[in-house]
Amino acid sequence: MEPEAVLQMPVIGEKAPEFDALTTQGRLKLSDLKGKWVILFSHPADFTPVCTTEFMAFAGIADELKGLNVQLVGLSIDSVHSHLAWTRNIKEKMGVEIPFPIIADLDMKVAKTYGMLHPGQSSTSTIRTVFFIDDKGIMRAMLYYPMSNGRSMPEILRLTKALQTSDAHGIATPANWEPGEKVIVPAPTTPEGIEKRMKEGYECKDWYLCFKKL
Repeated sequence: MEPEAVLQMPVIGEKAPEFDALTTQGRLKLSDLKGKWVILFSHPADFTPVCTTEFMAFAGIADELKGLNVQLVGLSIDSVHSHLAWTRNIKEKMGVEIPFPIIADLDMKVAKTYGMLHPGQSSTSTIRTVFFIDDKGIMRAMLYYPMSNGRSMPEILRLTKALQTSDAHGIATPANWEPGEKVIVPAPTTPEGIEKRMKEGYECKDWYLCFKKL
């Protein structure tokens, strides 16, 4: 009996795996995008209903993401010709232009490197993953959805803004945080720090949970 294959997965906080792939906008390497944030997302297949709604939704937030220095990159195990025909169909039938590149991963190389193939769902189609890679090439967050359910664009935007806000200000964000709301000041780690924290003027529920406005 052959041993079970181990699913390879990226790791948050480490360098995102490099890729060199053919896309609908030419050849693309992850390293080509250094200096930009990257949202790399996979979909099960072209010309499928849920994926079509998602691509229209991603197109709808593309400009806002661009303003946040984010490059969207799609992927599925389909050919470039299939991707081009599908995006052309979306434009003709739905009136939505897809502005971002889509990786043609026929050899499944990128899908396997990024752990996009989950045998419990399919061994030949990628599940719905979303990888948030920062401008230094570090994996910052990952979302996984089953093949049956589409993703939430507001959450993808919210998480992008939360990550960038944490980087810019050295803070954390609470549950359900939205831009403009109060953020969390990192908790002190020494008895002296606790005493100091309670006198710093933050809105504190206790020494370990303090909020402030940016």
